[in-house]
Amino acid sequence: MSEFLSPQLVGERFRQHTIPLELLKDLAVLEELVVEIAKHCYREAHPGRQRIPRGFTDGISLHLRAIDTGSAIARIDLKTPDGELLPPAAVIFFEQARERLVQAIAAAGSGGSVEAHLPASLLGYFDRIGRGLREGEYVDFRPEHPELRSHLSQETRHELLWASGRVEAVSEEVALRGTIPEMDQQRRTFSLQIVNGPRVVAPLEEQHGDTVRAAFNRYEEGQRVLLQGIGRRKRDGKLQDIESVEHVSLLDPLDVPARLDEFRALRDGWLDGTEGRAPLESGLDWLARQFEWHYPDDLRLPWVFPTAEGGVQAEWKSGDQEITLDIDLSAQTGEWHLLDLNSGREVFDDIELSSSGGWAELARRLREVGGVDE
Repeated sequence: MSEFLSPQLVGERFRQHTIPLELLKDLAVLEELVVEIAKHCYREAHPGRQRIPRGFTDGISLHLRAIDTGSAIARIDLKTPDGELLPPAAVIFFEQARERLVQAIAAAGSGGSVEAHLPASLLGYFDRIGRGLREGEYVDFRPEHPELRSHLSQETRHELLWASGRVEAVSEEVALRGTIPEMDQQRRTFSLQIVNGPRVVAPLEEQHGDTVRAAFNRYEEGQRVLLQGIGRRKRDGKLQDIESVEHVSLLDPLDVPARLDEFRALRDGWLDGTEGRAPLESGLDWLARQFEWHYPDDLRLPWVFPTAEGGVQAEWKSGDQEITLDIDLSAQTGEWHLLDLNSGREVFDDIELSSSGGWAELARRLREVGGVDE
């Protein structure tokens, strides 16, 4: 075996030098794509031949050898048939395929011509490669050549797919919050009314039936769910439908990201027609992610409200103590205010919320005043 490719995964999730299992699926699809590009390179080199030689890829495969430090670097080797003194003739086309792949991704990121490196018929493979990447994450396919910037992110992935001219909707991982107003047991589907969003249809799998039915039966009570799966978005970014469902879970009535989704409908002047700035979408996205990543499950969820200044206020109550945290979405800071109703004692302080350390400090303070959920 010889080293073939060493893509580096860059982002918050990879700083512990590990790769989530969900992203390993992408590596399997990557092998499929490399094989097809190698066949394409062979046809280009032999225009008179219509068929790929029998056994062209026999004994040749990609293997994940190790995950190295430096975010997470996947060491992928090209395995050739054992016992051969010389590599098969097909290996040269696999090496060409690797370079075509890297150059196409770089072109997508720089606004270059993707078709100069890969045919449109093969770009559809990117519908299954990289769809698990989150905002701010990317795969650098040539970390040893940073000037190339062969970075596969959600943005470059979309460019690659749209360049094919054959894709009407792009699939990607989604996490959607909403209610379930309809179930069709005959068609095995259900409808999800997304908070401040459209209504989409999703397949009803047996393993999710009890949860979906429970949410459907409590629809009038406003029961919300979190649906995680694969959705398809049109070129304008609108969600078309749900391709598959991986998890469905009932949400707490105080679920913070769902409440923040409601604030997305606010417009300037929402308070009284003239006062009240609408919070920025990017700020709401940031705060929702922070609560998902850093807020401990054992703490009580706060009530959250929009503020006239375009921020968000979180409120907790523990016995005779009331706590508010006024969150500035742009500065990513929170103004802590504790009021002891019994003694009248007040505490004011600022908490930095742009790092995990700030959220750990918030959790420490809430536990100190008895904010643990029982």
